[in-house]
Amino acid sequence: MAIARRTSLQGESVPCLVIIKRVEMPPEDERRQRAVVEEVQLATRLHHPGIAQVYELAEHQGEPYVVMEHSPGLFLATAMETALLLGRTLALAHAVYIAAEVADALHYAWNSQDEEGRPLHVVHRAVSPMSIRLESSGRVKLTDFGVAYSRMVGRLDTPSKVLRAELDYAAPEVMRHQEPDGRADLYSLGMVLLEMLSGQYPLDSPDVRLPFGESPEAIRYNARVRAERPTWTSVGELADRILSFGPEDVERVARKVPEPLKRILHKALRGNPDERYQSGGEMRDELCAWLSGQGKRFGRSRAAAELRALDRDKPAPQETGAFPIEKGVLLTPEEEATAEEEEMERSE
Repeated sequence: MAIARRTSLQGESVPCLVIIKRVEMPPEDERRQRAVVEEVQLATRLHHPGIAQVYELAEHQGEPYVVMEHSPGLFLATAMETALLLGRTLALAHAVYIAAEVADALHYAWNSQDEEGRPLHVVHRAVSPMSIRLESSGRVKLTDFGVAYSRMVGRLDTPSKVLRAELDYAAPEVMRHQEPDGRADLYSLGMVLLEMLSGQYPLDSPDVRLPFGESPEAIRYNARVRAERPTWTSVGELADRILSFGPEDVERVARKVPEPLKRILHKALRGNPDERYQSGGEMRDELCAWLSGQGKRFGRSRAAAELRALDRDKPAPQETGAFPIEKGVLLTPEEEATAEEEEMERSE
């Protein structure tokens, strides 16, 4: 983290907290280096309150760095893990609120345009609990556009044997190596929502007693395709599980989820993209309709309160033998007070 000065919309130079991340550039690989630069250029074009802002690609002592917005809070993965350590899941309304905010950000990304009004059709391709940031103020930020697909003029194509996506939550068409559109992100969001509501990773085997063994199809798949990002099992095994995941699996994992939310999950997780939500806005609206039907409005203040409660109740690592997913993201009381003061100053 660092303090940087940015130019505000009013043309004033103002200090703000930023994240500076060194970019790993593949040595002597001009094509991949160009692709990294394209990814940053694409991310700087996206200006939405639900997307973590990427400011620029800077260079220091010959090394490239990405300068991006700092979001005080924690990743969704950490919140979910903390809730499980407490023997519960995230509150239903909180989970739906998070999904609605991400759906809105995905709708914007897909419908974004370049300077000449040409559609960019950005597909995130990495929607997962580790790309969703929960700010201490209650805001939800979608991060990590590092493997995003777009129709930006002049972009490089991904090599045919490489799968560029967060495959643990990928849509079936991604595993089939078909060109994705925004509906692939909505499938991934459906998987994340199912995990939030159930407390269970959807692709876990229902029978943990079965010995692990890859099918012949998975072995052949592994010989043809490789993943750009690491996965918890082989690409072929993931493809087997994703391509066979159907409505009966949604029912099994979501057995304790209220029926109205279960219907939303079923629609988001259709294997055929034509049967899913056709836009992030459509999915957002249905999630918001469920929220509004619960009586008390759920917004940023209640989301912030949920995170504070989670932080207050979290068990000490020595009590559970568990290690935190990320160090220092569950704020101390002093850090929380500072974050609240900063948020109040920004809102003023």
